[in-house]
Amino acid sequence: MNMSAIDIQNKQFKVKFRGFDIHEVDAFLEEMAGAFESLHMENKDLHDEIKQLEQENKGYKEREETLKDTLIHSQKIMEQMKENARKSADIIIAGAEVNAKKILNDAHNRLFQLHEDMAELKRQRKQIEIQIRSILEIHTRLLEDREAEREERNEEDSKVKLLKQTQP
Repeated sequence: MNMSAIDIQNKQFKVKFRGFDIHEVDAFLEEMAGAFESLHMENKDLHDEIKQLEQENKGYKEREETLKDTLIHSQKIMEQMKENARKSADIIIAGAEVNAKKILNDAHNRLFQLHEDMAELKRQRKQIEIQIRSILEIHTRLLEDREAEREERNEEDSKVKLLKQTQP
């Protein structure tokens, strides 16, 4: 039953013998109408406030959903970034390993070449030593031959001197 303060004020009761005091009933009805009007206004204000709070709550829930979606989206992006970083790191590591292997192979090849060069230089040194020994032997023989020739000449010169001295 919907009743307003005016309905309470306008309510008429039948008068009976030995009934209530009409002025007292009217005063009570006025007081009740005022209280009812007050409660009715408070109730209306509370309903309005509830509607406003429901609207605010709805807005907060929408923001919360948006924030949740944003957070989930951000987490997905972070996971993708982590995965991309892992992939980039794997690519960099693979490239570094390839470069390291290339450098190592180049170093092995250079080492092999240096060993080859050292072996060639040792062979050339041996060959030069043999040639120098050969030249030294030839020069030693030449010196010995000249020494022998000089001694022969000296002997001949001595003989010639002796002959010259012995001859008048």
